[in-house]
Amino acid sequence: MIKVTPRALVITVSTRTAKGEWEDRSGPVLVEGLTALGIAVDGPVVASDGEPVEAALRDGIKGGYELIITTGGTGLTPSDRTPEMTRRVIDREAPGIAEAIRAYGLANGVATAALSRAIAGLAGETLIVNAPGSPGGARDAVAVMAPWLVHALEQVHGSDHSRTE
Repeated sequence: MIKVTPRALVITVSTRTAKGEWEDRSGPVLVEGLTALGIAVDGPVVASDGEPVEAALRDGIKGGYELIITTGGTGLTPSDRTPEMTRRVIDREAPGIAEAIRAYGLANGVATAALSRAIAGLAGETLIVNAPGSPGGARDAVAVMAPWLVHALEQVHGSDHSRTE
């Protein structure tokens, strides 16, 4: 079973932020939203696009986090490689999560949500979710996950569905 308070790591994916050229505006949104859900959150850790994302994910998995959420690097630019780096570390995909985040954005007038290549999946007992790299997209990701996130983390650790008949 999951610990009383799930632990999460937020990773902001941005080469410009890693270089100090841009301020991280989406990572803090994820931290705030997850904290409001009662999750203990570390980060945001900033990683440059590409292979540094894989290294940050692997560090988070080794750190025993139940949840790792990335923000950024999911679009169509040549340096956007977060989904590829995530696929390198996950064992099983959970496609409904990324689909729900995209659908939420589209339903709320964010046409560019259709361009997201974000994925989600499990690396052992760690749920990894790629969120959009904008503050609004990060807020949308938390809004989508809020109703079921703790339940999902419990399931990863073996909890079954509660039955009421």
